Amino acid sequence: QVENVKLLDRYGSRKAASGTLYLTATHLIYVDASAEVRKETWILHHHISSVEKLPLTTAGYPLLIHCKNFHVAHFVIGQERDCHDVFTSLLKLSQPVKPEELYAFSYNPKMSKESREMGWKVIDLKLDYQRMGIPNDYWEITDINKDYEVCSTYPPEIVVPRAATRAVVMGSSRFRSRGRIPVLSYLYKENNAALCRCSQPLAGFSARCLEDEQMLQAIREANPGSPFMYVVDTRPKLNAMANRAAGKGYENEDNYENIRFKFIGIENIHVMRSSLQKLLEVCEMKSPSMSDFLTGLENSGWLRHIKAVMDAGVFLAKAVREERASVLVHCSDGWDRTAQVCSLAGLLLDPFYRTFKGFMVLIEKEWIAMGHKFSHRCGHLDGDPKEVSPVFTQFVECVWQLMQQFPCSFEFNERFLLEIHDHVYSCQFGNFLGTCHKEREELRIFEKTHSLWPFLLQRKQELRNPLYRGFTAYKELQPNTLPFSFQFWCGMYNRFDKGMHPKQCVLDQLLSCLSHKLTLEDDASELENKLPFLDGPLPREGCSSPRAGPAAAKALTPPQHCGEGAAPALSNGPSLGHQRHKESPAQPQDL
Repeated sequence: QVENVKLLDRYGSRKAASGTLYLTATHLIYVDASAEVRKETWILHHHISSVEKLPLTTAGYPLLIHCKNFHVAHFVIGQERDCHDVFTSLLKLSQPVKPEELYAFSYNPKMSKESREMGWKVIDLKLDYQRMGIPNDYWEITDINKDYEVCSTYPPEIVVPRAATRAVVMGSSRFRSRGRIPVLSYLYKENNAALCRCSQPLAGFSARCLEDEQMLQAIREANPGSPFMYVVDTRPKLNAMANRAAGKGYENEDNYENIRFKFIGIENIHVMRSSLQKLLEVCEMKSPSMSDFLTGLENSGWLRHIKAVMDAGVFLAKAVREERASVLVHCSDGWDRTAQVCSLAGLLLDPFYRTFKGFMVLIEKEWIAMGHKFSHRCGHLDGDPKEVSPVFTQFVECVWQLMQQFPCSFEFNERFLLEIHDHVYSCQFGNFLGTCHKEREELRIFEKTHSLWPFLLQRKQELRNPLYRGFTAYKELQPNTLPFSFQFWCGMYNRFDKGMHPKQCVLDQLLSCLSHKLTLEDDASELENKLPFLDGPLPREGCSSPRAGPAAAKALTPPQHCGEGAAPALSNGPSLGHQRHKESPAQPQDL
């Protein structure tokens, strides 16, 4: 506990707050003593990405904290010793060394063991494959990887072509980087076109593998409606050629029958990490002009990278839907760029993945089960900083960009995305710990921690999109990916800036209107249910609904008011656009 600590407003529009700083086992808590109403700022230790001591000022010793959820806190501490103690404590608390030190292993909400175990069963990937019609004549769910003999970073059960024998699977495994063989990601039932994923082949300049060629042939033949299939390398061609010199690389079209090869050109994790850092520097500028901000945003390259990922997802979706062709996707190891584009393609093709449950299934299937290295990419433990990269952040932003173009097509709202993004870094739940299914089993994640998904499903009311029209809005999404279609996501990168000019939240107003609409509908239904039980003298003409009972009009519309105008008839379901009520917190015309 440290007294007389100042919390600076980077916009300088308000006087610095003065209060007390507390360090608990899991959080840094700042209590503003200068405010009339108690204000608290909570920062989870696992959210802290860096702690920096700045040069001494006349006010004291500054401490700058950057968080992985883009919160920036600037404290000024009066005593040097206190500042040093807080600095060293935060460094230790924010950089755990062992997985057992992560928050999820100590987080213990009031929940029974049975409820916790059921929470891990909310998402069942087998049900998603059954929804696609698998198993069928061409595809099967196999437990060939139950002992992780095929691939240590794949789940125990994978979906492969029924025509692929065990020898073909094992042979392909030896020819693919880290054994990540081609497996099914999504089957488009309308035409049997399949979206598959894998890692790069160990081809070098001339190596080939008969079993791997047979595996791709089995994938192509599982789609009788197309004479060819695409093989998509999401890396820039120059990068892939450099990997070829190291004995890896990409497929030789001469060795594979009826494939069309294509490079996409998404940059690697190091370029993305650098781009995000440049973007955050722009976001933290104190008083930028519009020109400076836009120039900085352009120079960061961030939105160009978002566009590249989106373009790749659009290409995959079009190939599957319009060309009716199966597609095999890979990058280097098949757990970063491959996860991004496969999950985006699924989102574009299938409205189920745009629901609460469907989006959770998508993340479980394409990211968690298929071995995206959350622990490394998010820096959960004190490790190699070069392994950290905003791969999942880019995917979440791509989803948000789609929501801007198709506001009626997603069941969830922006807050849902932000909640998931925050918890990827919070380590409060076990879903995103470790790097693969095998590691999560070794850490006993499913026995010792809680799943995030039940907690989010309990909050559906506040996380829902009031404009959602269900599956009828758009079955498939075909977004515009021209540069002007991409926006800066202020709600992600500047959401903690309290000094920014506050503006009315349209989402809050819509949710409030929707809640009020549902309340009115319930009241109307309750009154209508009472009508058959009411009796009495008939009301004066024009003072009741045709459906109202004799006494209902008397009860609902007093006779003395009839001369001034009849009360409106009750409606069981006013629409959002036509609702009018004097107590409504926000009328539709204000939105």
